[in-house]
This record gives sequence, structure tokens and C-alpha cells, in this order.
Amino acid sequence: MRCILTRTHEFRQERGVRGAWQTGVVSSDSIHEPISTAPEASADSPFRTEPTSRDEAPQYVLPLVVHLEKTDPPSRNDALVTAARAVLTMLSDPRALGDEESGTEGEWAAAVRAWQDARIRKVVRRARGAEWRKASTLPGITVTGSHAEVRVFPPVPLDGWPKELAKLQVSGTDLDDPEPVAAPDPAGPVLWMNPGVTMSAGKAMAQAGHGAQLAWWELSETERKAWREAGFPLSVATPDAARWAELSASGLPVVRDAGFTEVAPGSCTVVADHPALRR
Repeated sequence: MRCILTRTHEFRQERGVRGAWQTGVVSSDSIHEPISTAPEASADSPFRTEPTSRDEAPQYVLPLVVHLEKTDPPSRNDALVTAARAVLTMLSDPRALGDEESGTEGEWAAAVRAWQDARIRKVVRRARGAEWRKASTLPGITVTGSHAEVRVFPPVPLDGWPKELAKLQVSGTDLDDPEPVAAPDPAGPVLWMNPGVTMSAGKAMAQAGHGAQLAWWELSETERKAWREAGFPLSVATPDAARWAELSASGLPVVRDAGFTEVAPGSCTVVADHPALRR
């Protein structure tokens, strides 16, 4: 499931504020365009909804591969949680970051920077058996959940996928929750899924990754460090309709789908809820 969003963290870091935007637009085959409360947004600001220079930059994609064996698949919720944690793990990995003090940068930093400077795309594919073993030999990070395994790779050019990943299937990532999903920890980060929107597991995994990334961008460095050192605990849950209405109007980061695949244009899919972002 391919997802696209634009970068939002530059504005917060440059101006030292949090919550400069109200909602986001993120989806499979869509564009994330935050609605700004900041009148000084520049011509190339992530807050502008019309095309910007970001569209002219080389386009990259963040590949995620879920290990999906026929006889022993993970639960849907476990896969969503693990995909979100995989995105956070990549964003925080030293290989994806630069060292300001030494002036050096990690081996993946240039690709991650190029990915974030254009339209941010995510693709979730599935692999089993030999396919999974081959994919696991490529540079990347495997994140495990209760049973799920998701491998995240450094961003690659949109038309330059490694052959081991390019041949993997995007469609058909269908998972269920055989047991009721446990209630989320109200004191911890929660990615709330819209109860009125139906999505395949692959698309929902990408959407959960978007939500986690939006929360990450809005946190301070101290808050990011604490989350990372704790192992990125988070929950994925589906509230009832009344609670969803409250959450989506709360000022927390919201993922909104442009409607190119699976859901209607403008559908809100995820609210990214982190204790540090609650008002």
C-alpha cells in the first residue's frame, strides 16, 4: 500500500513551537497537506495545499515488508503496531541521522533527507519463505511485535527498488484479529483508527506508520529520546463513533486520506495520540 505525506517537522523546529497545524492529509497514493494556523508559512511550506517545489524534488519511498506465512500469520493489530514501531525505529536510527557535533552523518541519512524533502511515501509489501529470507539480507531493520515481523528499509528512489523488494506483492495483505484486541493503555501513545473506514491490513499498516511519524515530528528531542529508550511502546485501537468524533476534533495530529485507493477522498483514518501532545 503506497502512502505519501509531506514533511511537517521543519516548521516546528525552526520556530520552536508545537501544534502549529491542526489536521493532516495522509494516505495511500495521497498527499499529506497540514492545515496551518501560521500566517507566515512560506511558499514552500508543508502547510500549502497547492503543488510546491517538493513535487519537483526526486521522489523516494520508504519500503516496509511484513513477514506473512500462510500457516502462521500475525494478528492484524499486532501487524499495525509493529509497522508503526518500524517507522519510528527508522526515523531514530543513527544510520538515518546526522551528528551535529562531529559534522558527520549516518549511511542512510542522505536517502532519508531526500525522502523527507519531497513527498513522503510508504509502501507495505508482504513476503514469506525464501522471499522473506532474501529481503532480510538487504540493509534494513527488522522490528518484532508479539508475533509480527516487519522489516523497514532505508528510502529508495520511487523507480529504483531493489529487485528483491520490487517483486514482492502489495495486494492481498489481509489479516484478522482472532481474539478481542486489548484496551489501549490510556497513559501511553495510541494510534486511533477510524471506526467508520474499512481498510485492508496493508493500507492500515501504512496509515499507522503515518500516524506514528506525525506524532514523532511534533515531539521535542527530550520526548523523542524518552519514547525511543522505552522501545517505542504504543497501541493501536478503534474507538466508538462518539469517541472518534472527540479525538478527530481534539487538535491531535490527524491522518486524512485523499481517496486514491480503498476509501473515500477526505476520510480521516488515524488520530495520533501521544501523552506529550494532549491538551
